[in-house]
Amino acid sequence: MNRENKRKLYEKGYYKNHACNETFTCKVCGREVIPEGAGSNHRNHCPNCLSSLHVDNEPGDRACDCGGYMDAIAVWVRKNGEWAIIHRCRQCGAMSSNRVAADDNPMKLMSIAMKPLTSPPFPLERIEEMTRLMGGEGLFE
Repeated sequence: MNRENKRKLYEKGYYKNHACNETFTCKVCGREVIPEGAGSNHRNHCPNCLSSLHVDNEPGDRACDCGGYMDAIAVWVRKNGEWAIIHRCRQCGAMSSNRVAADDNPMKLMSIAMKPLTSPPFPLERIEEMTRLMGGEGLFE
């Protein structure tokens, strides 16, 4: 094992300060993930299915022993307008936020963003009734 590989394995927080330029195969969808095209030196999720692995307690520390699959469950917009993905671990339930990469699947991102609108917590048929209760006419025009 060469010196750089030893540093990756044993230096605490190595990936916080060093680019993650390794190609890997996504454990969820099986696609090969290459670092080029991400728009960042810190590739942390699959651009196809947006899944990740639970390997960090803090970004880049690789100190988590869980190793569970992290599913993309939501998106949010940061103060500067940049989108980020919310991941939740299937195994332990931990949640984290990762910035959207330049080559992420736009259809997958949009489907996650639209999910709350396509499956509201109430029947859509009740919108008219709820609008009337709030003082409106409840009619669609």
